Amino acid sequence: MQAMQLRHIGGPLEWTELPERQPAAGEIRVRVAACGVCRTDLHVLDGDLPDIPLPVIPGHEVVGRIDALGAGVESLRLGERVGLPWLGHTCGVCPYCVGQQENLCDRPLFTGYTRDGGFATSTIADARFAFPLGEQGSDEELAPLLCAGLIGWRSLVLAGEGRHLGLYGFGAAAHILAQVAAWQGRTVYAFTRPGDTASQAFARSLGAAWAGASDELPPRPLDAAIIFAAVGALVPAALQAVRKGGRVVCAGIHMSDIPSFPYRLLWQERQLLSVANLTRQDGIDFLRLAPQVGIRTHTTPYALKQANEALADLRAGRFDGAAVLLP
Repeated sequence: MQAMQLRHIGGPLEWTELPERQPAAGEIRVRVAACGVCRTDLHVLDGDLPDIPLPVIPGHEVVGRIDALGAGVESLRLGERVGLPWLGHTCGVCPYCVGQQENLCDRPLFTGYTRDGGFATSTIADARFAFPLGEQGSDEELAPLLCAGLIGWRSLVLAGEGRHLGLYGFGAAAHILAQVAAWQGRTVYAFTRPGDTASQAFARSLGAAWAGASDELPPRPLDAAIIFAAVGALVPAALQAVRKGGRVVCAGIHMSDIPSFPYRLLWQERQLLSVANLTRQDGIDFLRLAPQVGIRTHTTPYALKQANEALADLRAGRFDGAAVLLP
């Protein structure tokens, strides 16, 4: 197998050839057809996440076909197309797993972070955490659903049923979620980097009723806001934009420090929440809904050997939607 491997914090990823692994009991081997490139991959490269085991192969928006089954795997079949998300394994016995909060598991493994991911021609996965994808849609367009879509969906559920929804940071997740929210009949307000008129136009093309800079206030108070950009300064900005009793949801796994802000921004029962990972039920619910919504993911393809270029373009905001590696 070939892979783009992280050997030193700060990168770059290095092209390497490794022996093909065999799946252990309860595991599957997936021949990777596409793997989305996520901002969390940048956090792995930059060492923003704790205890990164090196070397590691990033990538957690994996689409591919099963080409080997470990002992005891009966729910999946050879040749079946599956998706592998960020949450790659849970212990099943800690209080969180037992209490149906597996996203908070005490001993989890994460695809592309604490276990090898999809920036490769093949990968090994826990069969319990592989989602059957069927045959509708291309590998490339499905890949961003496995994190940008799933984490966005969990964030939307936590945001509640408010009709006026703000999205801060209009990247891969927001461009998917905007379509879901519009399909649900919500009004979407998109916030981008100041001066980023291209992303604002992109947001309006996907149904946003208003698009402006992150330091602007929307034309009316929001019922809820979801922050996808890893910028702590957006927290007080979003709190200022939501109505009394409104919610602000921080969707990223990592964020820069939140600056101090006056209590009045949180007062009047505004709520500040964070999203941690996902559950398998999130995947089941969202992947069942996605075909009904008719989500169109906007992707920019890269060859596997171009992973460093894709990550640099993501960091610089050089494309709309999502980057996808095609081994």
